[in-house]
Amino acid sequence: MNYIDYYKILGIQKNASEKDIKKAYRKLARKYHPDVNPNNKEAEKKFKGINEANEVLGNPENRKKYDKYGKDWQHAEEFEKVKKQQQQYQQEYNTSKSQSYSNFNEEDFSDFFSSMFGAGFQQDRRTKYKGQDYHAELQLNLTDILRSEKQTLTVNNKKIRLTIPAGIENGQVIRIKNHGEKVGNRGVNGDLYIKFNILNNTRFKRDRNDLYLNIDLDLYKSLLGGKIVISTIDGKKLKLKVKPETQNGTKVKLKGKGMPIYKKDNQFGDLFVTYTIKTPTNLSVKEKELFTELSKLR
Repeated sequence: MNYIDYYKILGIQKNASEKDIKKAYRKLARKYHPDVNPNNKEAEKKFKGINEANEVLGNPENRKKYDKYGKDWQHAEEFEKVKKQQQQYQQEYNTSKSQSYSNFNEEDFSDFFSSMFGAGFQQDRRTKYKGQDYHAELQLNLTDILRSEKQTLTVNNKKIRLTIPAGIENGQVIRIKNHGEKVGNRGVNGDLYIKFNILNNTRFKRDRNDLYLNIDLDLYKSLLGGKIVISTIDGKKLKLKVKPETQNGTKVKLKGKGMPIYKKDNQFGDLFVTYTIKTPTNLSVKEKELFTELSKLR
C-alpha cells in the first residue's frame, strides 16, 4: 500500500485545526461532487479521495494514528500490541539475565512489525543486550568555552577525560560512546550522555554564535565623534571609531569578534555593539550657559 498524503489532498498543512479540515473538505466536496460534475471520471476519483481524506483527518483518533504510522495507520493497534510484547520480552530478559534476543520465537512477532522496520528489523531482534546509558550534567561559565579544553569528569566513580569543544551551546547534549554500563561479552556497552549548562559570567549577551554588548557613550563624543576602547569577550582590547553625530541606539557590527563556532576551527560569530547616549548631569553654571547659547543657534 502506497503512502497517501491526505493533507495534500485537502490542501492543508499538518498543523491544521479541525475547523480548517472541515472547511477544506466542504469546499472541495462541493467542487468535485458528482452532481456538479456528471460523467466526469476524474472528478469522481478526486471526490472519493477527498472523502477518504476527511474520514481519516476529520476523525481526531484516526488522524492521530495516521500522523504516527502513515500508510499503516489502520494497523496501529496491532503495532502497539507487538511493540508492547517486545518490551515485555525485554523486561523479562533484563530481570532474568538468562537469555538474549536471539532466543525469541519468530512466531511471536507479526509480519506487520517487520514490514514497518524493513529487513533490518530481523537483525535488530538478534542484537545482544545493551548496557544502561548514563546521564550527567556539567556546568561551565561562558568564558570556559572560548577555546577547546580537556577536562576530567568523574561518573560512577570512574574518571573520564574528554575534550570540550569551544562554542558548545547551553543545554546541548553530547554522547560519549561505550562509557555507560559495561556489559562485557554479554552485549554492547551503554553510552554516556552529558548535558552542558552554560552560565553567562560576562556582560555580553549570547545568541548562538553572536554576541551583543551595550556601550555607554557620552553626549560630547556622540556629537563630535572620537575613539573608544572596549574589551572583547576574551579580554582583548579593541579600538572603535565613533562617527560624529552618532545617534542613540546606533548598532555597530564587529565581524568575527563573537563566539567560536562549534567544531569549526578559527571560525567565529560576530559582535554587535549598541551605543547608549548618556545625558550629562550636575551641569555647572558655565555648561548651562553654553548649552543655552547652543540651543539658540539651533
